[in-house]
Amino acid sequence: MNLPLVVGITGASGVIYGVRLLKALQHTKVETHLVMSESAGRNLAIETNHTTKEVRSMADVVYRNKDVGAAVASGSFLTRGMVVAPCTIKTLSGIAYSYADNLVTRAADVTLKEKRPLVMMVRETPLHKGHLDMMARCADLGATILPPMPSFYHGPKSIEDIIDQSIGKVLDQLGIEHDLFRRWGS
Repeated sequence: MNLPLVVGITGASGVIYGVRLLKALQHTKVETHLVMSESAGRNLAIETNHTTKEVRSMADVVYRNKDVGAAVASGSFLTRGMVVAPCTIKTLSGIAYSYADNLVTRAADVTLKEKRPLVMMVRETPLHKGHLDMMARCADLGATILPPMPSFYHGPKSIEDIIDQSIGKVLDQLGIEHDLFRRWGS
């Protein structure tokens, strides 16, 4: 069964990670269900040349972040998991403490309670102990904490190559085949 993937894009710097994830998934058979926070739309305008409308068009299904009654808010709606890319510290906090006041945090909470993969691309630096404690708490609940930390063994030639390597690591966590970067030893 080819289950859909929930993609949450929040307002942290690095919204390009969510955009690139959606683009990469368009080349697979994975159906995408997108939830964007209001701040994500603002950061799209600041950090990229993409419009909110354009990013929404990259997904198969789009939900409003305020719609906590959407399909992805229910454990009976089967998914292959969820990725939050990028993940703000506020969203990290909501997920860590099950404070599901919007659809991104509610869908993530459901993903954890159903023991499905949740990959969180936490985007903040530097980190204080409170941030680290919340990341550890989410990891204890079953999430994968995958901050976009570039590696250079694959010989990136552009910012896009660096972004693709991080997105490739996300897809690896979900068992989705890709060719976004050259693997070590290949």
